Amino acid sequence: MKKSLLLMLVVLCAGFVPPKVAINAHRDDKTLLLTQLTETKNNLLKEVQGLSEEQLKFKPAPDRWSVIECVEHITRVEKGMYDGEQQLVKEPADPSKRANIKITDQQIITGVEDRSKKFKAPEQFVPKDDQTPQQTIQNFITQRDAVIAYVTNTTDDLRNHVTDKSPMGPIDAYQLLLLDAAHTNRHTQQIVEVKNSPNFPK
Repeated sequence: MKKSLLLMLVVLCAGFVPPKVAINAHRDDKTLLLTQLTETKNNLLKEVQGLSEEQLKFKPAPDRWSVIECVEHITRVEKGMYDGEQQLVKEPADPSKRANIKITDQQIITGVEDRSKKFKAPEQFVPKDDQTPQQTIQNFITQRDAVIAYVTNTTDDLRNHVTDKSPMGPIDAYQLLLLDAAHTNRHTQQIVEVKNSPNFPK
């Protein structure tokens, strides 16, 4: 497993708040994953639709991200997460490692989405704001569509490729991509917060 994936997992898990009780068992079908990837994509696009460039670039404070910076950050993290997942599934599948996974899919979703704990992103995932807002949004769409197409068409055994490099303990390739979707929702919530700021342009 590449060091970059470990860093990515630290980013995604830094705000993780594990529920005290297991909510849902692991599922072998792709329904939950595809639903999460599609819904979080659509929810994000809904929040940015119709915003002017001034609104997209508005910062509630000098040390806070704008709407478009949130979109860029989501895309940067997703590319790293997807690349890491692709590296993981190239390694030999090992079903015996599944016994070490203690966290459920639903715990991943709810834990990462919780914004009660916040943290600073590593430099490589900080937005650079070096493209137009339209291109930044299109980059997200292109990246997410690639992930959705992969999950839809892959024959990779996502459940039996397991990494123990996660701060939340062993997780499988399926759960890595659930983390990605949950991370998108986390920052979509942040976008809503920006839009609700008192000085947000009208």
